[in-house]
Amino acid sequence: MPDDHNKNDGSDIRLRELRVLRAIVTTGTTTAAADLLGISQPAVSRALAQLEERLGRTLFSRESGRLLPTAEALGVDAELDILFKVLARIENPDRRAPDPTVPLRIAAPPTIAHRFLPGPVADFSRRFPDQRILIDVLSSDVLVTQVAEGRVDIALSDAEPNHAGVRVEPFRDSDVVCLMQRDDPLAAKTVIRPEDLHDRAYVAQTRRHSARVAKDRALAAAGVQPKITIETATVVSAAELVREGLGLALINPFPTALRLDPSLTTRPFEPRITLQTSFLSPADRRHSSATLAFMAMVRARASQTHNGEI
Repeated sequence: MPDDHNKNDGSDIRLRELRVLRAIVTTGTTTAAADLLGISQPAVSRALAQLEERLGRTLFSRESGRLLPTAEALGVDAELDILFKVLARIENPDRRAPDPTVPLRIAAPPTIAHRFLPGPVADFSRRFPDQRILIDVLSSDVLVTQVAEGRVDIALSDAEPNHAGVRVEPFRDSDVVCLMQRDDPLAAKTVIRPEDLHDRAYVAQTRRHSARVAKDRALAAAGVQPKITIETATVVSAAELVREGLGLALINPFPTALRLDPSLTTRPFEPRITLQTSFLSPADRRHSSATLAFMAMVRARASQTHNGEI
């Protein structure tokens, strides 16, 4: 007789494995998932491998040290809401469910707020229709202060804050690109290098933005001095200035390139300058269930628009 215990039908799935799945979808790495669950990183890796073996499917792809959930993993994760709500009621019969009238406070600088944030917010709102959401659009320096003071639950930013009161959790890497008008002669090139910008009109980011230093360093190392026509605080305004013919710009393509004006185009820039977009949250506070769910929505959206797809 066949041994039913050897059937790979998912019937032996363990609750621990499902908790691991949700933690990895939320955090993006086995190390962060282990911290969230209070177990070791090898235990997380073993549980994930066992779950994938039981299901006979790959649930995550590995890229740049992160685990990107497949559509299958996101589907399983979505089905877990009911299960974990029931378990919470069984384990804590006197515990009140989170109050959906307590708002989830989200903040982002203008570029991310206008070009990316609506998507994951819509995903979150459809999944949790009763949850109130407050969104603040703030400059990067004000945003960091608001997070450190606990006035924001979760923020998205491509700046690199150095503040003891702010927890930084990267969720996406992007390589700087050169933004230009589509009919610019440089559009004929496959890669833009510092010498291509020498003596060209150039739209720069203001010096208070951390990415400005890396860009200036790359140009200076090549002995290049573009003609800075204007400095601006946001990538969205830089794109508009480039569209108006005020020069070229070196920008973080995420998320601006997702909704680029048809008259503009981008080309890779070398030497490579990699920028991180991160979650910022108060360092002295654990993430709420609403915050964790929103972070998962952001990771899912960001994984659909990675470098090779922009």
